[in-house]
Amino acid sequence: MKRQIAAFDFDGTLTRKDTLLLFIMHVKGYWRTACIIFKCLPWIAAYKIGVYPNWKAKQRLFSKCFKGMEYSRFIEYGISFAVSYPDLLREDAVRTLEKHLVDGDTVYVITASMEEWVKPLLAKYPSIKYLATIPECVEERLTGRFASPNCYGEEKVRRFVQCEPFRDEYVLLAYGDSAGDKALLSMADKSFY
Repeated sequence: MKRQIAAFDFDGTLTRKDTLLLFIMHVKGYWRTACIIFKCLPWIAAYKIGVYPNWKAKQRLFSKCFKGMEYSRFIEYGISFAVSYPDLLREDAVRTLEKHLVDGDTVYVITASMEEWVKPLLAKYPSIKYLATIPECVEERLTGRFASPNCYGEEKVRRFVQCEPFRDEYVLLAYGDSAGDKALLSMADKSFY
């Protein structure tokens, strides 16, 4: 019998809302975040109308917020974010995730967010495997760039297949809620949108 893999998107699927802006507000505060967003409006607008790539807009926003921060401090913010937002996870989605774990399925969280704030929110499930956007660090400081492609769209599939290349050996169940999940959902044996 084939083993079963459950692949979950994070933002909007396991959570009640997108976490990037919420994480930025957690670190920078409401007013500083509002100022940063205002400065980033041209790229955000260009992304929204489809003339600027998702990853570039996200990386520019990330750079404005975190370039130069010590990586250890970034990790601490991820932990305090989880403590500050214990109700961020959707109960129904977490129950589904828990059922997969109890059934012995391999569970992945595949997200464009970063593991540094995603993993602390799911810390009580140590067997989960994470595929996320990776921040670049040089000499223990964030450069403001990504060390990996933004884990969105086709990149989710590429990263997953790297980890699970033998497609005929497992049944894939995929859970997602946005355009960034459609590529992964389309390769699944069963998808939940």
